[in-house]
Amino acid sequence: MAEPLLLTTTRLSTFRGRQSLTGATAFFFARGERLFAVTSRHVLHDEATGHFPDRVELVLHADATDLTRTVLLSVLLYRDGRAVWRQGSDSAGPVDVAVLELDRKTLPDEVVLQAFEPRHLQPLTEDVEVGASLRVVGFPLGFYDTLHHLPVVRHAIIASSFGVRFQGQGYFLTDGRMHRGSSGAPVVMRHDADADTIHWRLLGVHAARMDMGDRDLAQDETLGLNCAWYADILMTLTEDNAACSEAEMGPRPGVRGRPGPKRPS
Repeated sequence: MAEPLLLTTTRLSTFRGRQSLTGATAFFFARGERLFAVTSRHVLHDEATGHFPDRVELVLHADATDLTRTVLLSVLLYRDGRAVWRQGSDSAGPVDVAVLELDRKTLPDEVVLQAFEPRHLQPLTEDVEVGASLRVVGFPLGFYDTLHHLPVVRHAIIASSFGVRFQGQGYFLTDGRMHRGSSGAPVVMRHDADADTIHWRLLGVHAARMDMGDRDLAQDETLGLNCAWYADILMTLTEDNAACSEAEMGPRPGVRGRPGPKRPS
């Protein structure tokens, strides 16, 4: 049996019709009896690059002891011409996080997964020191254990004041080696709690690398900094009605949503 943290995260592939588009990371979040797949909003709909998939596939383990056994869960992103996922916004504009509710009835009986729950969210009211050690669980450049279908874990640290919205946006900075394919990865910090299967606190959702537009490509290395959106947005996006102003359904297929700040690359 793999460590529970590794079973919280799954490989997500996007498609438009039969055409394979991109690979990314998603993780599971449970709210009561409801189950959600969480990823970056730009994985499901990205106006900047013209990325408009209509379906995703998630890889799920089908045996607790034989991790080579997996099943694919195909989920349509639109129903009756409207997106089925939820996305968020705040006072600064769109938040690069999206949740896709999964129908537990469609999951195989033998499916093996772990899900973060509200109790795993890191409270913003508690002190988390800058420089604190983090882990980012995902599929960088599509790399993973192809035999057992498990993600890899990268080390990072908190690089900006946790709880303070960096430059007014709803994210904080991490310092670590991240790559394409990690978008949507959970950003966690170790937290040992009695009688809890997942000994980690969920701080954020990794979205993208940060860089300077005027960097000298010949002389200067990349910053090595990344943005992680605060995970407390999940409490808004997974509400039963999700009718408050900070949550909304995604746009129609191939239709541009509300203009927002340029996504860091």
